[in-house]
Parts: sequence; structure tokens; C-alpha cells
Amino acid sequence: MNITTTVSGDTATLALEGWLDTQTAPELGKAVAALTPEAVNIVLDFEKLEYISSAGLRQLVAIYKKAKSLVICHVSPEIMDVFKMTGLEKRLNIQ
Repeated sequence: MNITTTVSGDTATLALEGWLDTQTAPELGKAVAALTPEAVNIVLDFEKLEYISSAGLRQLVAIYKKAKSLVICHVSPEIMDVFKMTGLEKRLNIQ
């Protein structure tokens, strides 16, 4: 998985490309942990994300608990199906 991070003021945008699974979920955690304390608003851009596993979902929940605000954008229909099956579409701010 590739993660491209852009920070503007108090907002960090992380664009994910590839698979967010057991192998790569820790990379997302490290990328979020490496953000400056001022970056309290997190945007995850899923435009190029192809797959998400339960490990990826756990990582999203961890980020959701820590961030002041979390927005997930450009979610594919397949990944949205996973969010709906788990009920996370009701908890997460998905645009």
C-alpha cells in the first residue's frame, strides 16, 4: 500500500492506494502517529484503495477514536458494502 500525506493547517489528508489489510494496516497507524499534533482533523482519501480487511477496519476505528474529526472520501461501492455490512457507515463520516 502507498500512503501520500498532505498537511494543511490542522487538517491532514492521507491518500491510500492498494490494499488495507493485515500486512498494511500498521503502515496507516504509523502514518497517522507521525502527524504533527496540530493535525487534529484527518481526511482519508480512498479513491485508489482497492480492498479493506478487518485489520484495516480496526485501524480506522482506532483513528476515529483519536482524531478530533475523521472524514473518509472517495469510497468505492465495494468498500462501502464492507462498511454497511459492519455498520460502520453509521459511525464514520463517509463522503
